[in-house]
Formats: sequence, C-alpha cells, structure tokens
Amino acid sequence: MNADVPTRIPSVPAPVARVPLSEQVRDFVLEGLLNGRWQPGDRIVERRIGMELGVSQTPIREALRDLQAMQLVESIPNKGMRVKELTPGQLTEVYPVRAALEKLAAELAVHRMGGDVAVLEHHLRRLRELADAADIDGQIHHGVEFHREIVRASGNQVLLRNWESLAIELWTRLSLKWLRTEPHENACDHEAIVEAFRRQDPYVGRLVQLHVLNYASPSASRDAE
Repeated sequence: MNADVPTRIPSVPAPVARVPLSEQVRDFVLEGLLNGRWQPGDRIVERRIGMELGVSQTPIREALRDLQAMQLVESIPNKGMRVKELTPGQLTEVYPVRAALEKLAAELAVHRMGGDVAVLEHHLRRLRELADAADIDGQIHHGVEFHREIVRASGNQVLLRNWESLAIELWTRLSLKWLRTEPHENACDHEAIVEAFRRQDPYVGRLVQLHVLNYASPSASRDAE
C-alpha cells in the first residue's frame, strides 16, 4: 500500500428523522381538507385511507383523534368519522386563546430578542411583496410564520406546543375556503409590532394580543348578522 496516499474514511450519512405514521396520516387528511377532497359533512373512511397509504388502522385512528382535538372532524354514532362543519363561532373561540398565548410569548420574547428584529423584518418584507402580487396564500403563510417566530423566541417549548396545536394556518385557510371570510394578513398590521420589538417596548405583549383579537372581528360580525 502506498504510504503517501491517505486512507479515506467513508462518510457516515446523517440520521434521517422518522416522522410517526400517525403524523403522516394526519398531514394527508389535512391536505385533503385544504384541496377539497373532503368537504364539511363528508365521511372519512379509515379502510380507504389505509389501502391508499398502505398503513394499518392504528395510526389512522391516532391521526383522527388528533384531528378531533383540533375540532376538524367528529365521530357520529352509527355514521363514523365525518368532517366537522366550520362555523364563525369556532373561530371566535380559537382567537382569544391564540391571543393570550401570543401575549405571553411576546412578553417573554422581547428581552430575549434584544431588539434584533431581522427575522420579523424578513416576513414583513415578504408580506408587502405578496400583497402587491395579490398572493393570498403567500400572505397567510408569511403572516403565520411572523407570529410563529415570536412564539419561538419566547424560549418556552410548552407555550410553543400549545400554540402549534391551534393549527392557525390551517384554520385561516379553511375559513377563507369554507366561510368566505376576508384575508386579514397584511404588512401594515405587522409594522407596529416590528417597531415595538425593535425598541423593546414593555407593552408589546398587549399590542400583539389586540392585533390577534382583531383577526376575529370579521367572523364575529358575520356571526351576529
């Protein structure tokens, strides 16, 4: 063997994160809700999903329990699992909870961020660009990501998990699709929040809370009509 030739050590591939089957099934059903495969009142047949995805009924049932907790499906005696009707009243229940969580998140995040708002500015910039392009889906995505960054910056994983459990982007998209609500993700709404985090305003939590509660206003007024 030539001593001048270094021995090559084969690289070890990075471990691949395995997503639980139940989460894959849940995401499959969520995508079906968004693309119109299932409409409110439609039955979700476990056996059919199992055949399509090649999985047993156990992860399917786990996924459907998660979706029940998210109030997206419901089990009806003798009729099986069906897609739940979405009402403006449900949205007015979700947003006060979201607002309370984000108020706490902002109060925790403001000092941890230390006035560094680069990530928030990125989403704010994209919101402006997408508003000019009339891209509603893009505005929803970056609007939710803007708020997700604030919750992440809180450094509280329990808070983050509870916030994620609200499935905010999904609810926003479904409300646009099924309830014909108006899109409410625009740059102007978020500029004041960015500035408050930049100057480390001690009242930024209240500002974020009021901002989120304002999202429910169109639904609340519609419900009252």
